[in-house]
Amino acid sequence: MRSFSVPAGFLSGLRLGLFLALFGTGLNLSSAEPNPPAPEFNLAGSDPRAVAVADQVMTALGGRKAWDETHYITWRFFGGRRHVWDKYTGRLRYEDKGLVVLMNLNTTSGRAWQDGVEITNADSLADMLRRAQGAWVNDSYWLLMPYKLKDSGVTLLDLGVGQDSQGNACDVLQLTFKNVGLTPDNKYHILVDRSTHLVSEWTYWKDAAVDEPRSLGPWRDWQRYGKIMLAPNHGERQHTEIGVFRTLPDHVFETPAPFVLADYQ
Repeated sequence: MRSFSVPAGFLSGLRLGLFLALFGTGLNLSSAEPNPPAPEFNLAGSDPRAVAVADQVMTALGGRKAWDETHYITWRFFGGRRHVWDKYTGRLRYEDKGLVVLMNLNTTSGRAWQDGVEITNADSLADMLRRAQGAWVNDSYWLLMPYKLKDSGVTLLDLGVGQDSQGNACDVLQLTFKNVGLTPDNKYHILVDRSTHLVSEWTYWKDAAVDEPRSLGPWRDWQRYGKIMLAPNHGERQHTEIGVFRTLPDHVFETPAPFVLADYQ
């Protein structure tokens, strides 16, 4: 399977704890505003219309309350490595080609097994924990980016109305980062279908000043999982075994015994 990455600047180690603290709980951050921005979202530098479109996206996805109340999410990233994420506590179960990592993203502590044998060497374990955390940072963005348009460090600009590759009229948002993470020069254009208010496609610049844009493909086949909407179809690549749960037993995050999605559906 090819490797696909998103900017480390979006969720670097410096911001991971803040992300989990804000979006990994069921707390409603503001009763006065249905979709409040994260602290350090660049509200002053963002276009009001772009912010309004981001709020329309959140409503179309099921609403901020539904997102805040979503507890557990699991998926296979483009049919490969598996994540089971406890959004409230930061616990993560990560599986990839015989590797099982059980860790907490808040503390970066955990345990790992390769082909059923626990990894006890400290350096090797640290490498596996970094691998799992890095994969989660990348893979969760490919699944959850539309929920994160008002994250810390983000600036949203309104680029007007355009068309996606299928000719649908779309609001075009520019998403950049300010004083955040390791790669603050990244830039995205997010196309939001004007009829559904769901993300349709996205384009990525590694360096907004000099780099050529790269299409990252579509967001298609939006479906409801639990109370929220997710898009498994990214054109040539598709997430599989997606599940959203209100409850999961603790042993999912405590023992390397196989995780079988059908056992919890």
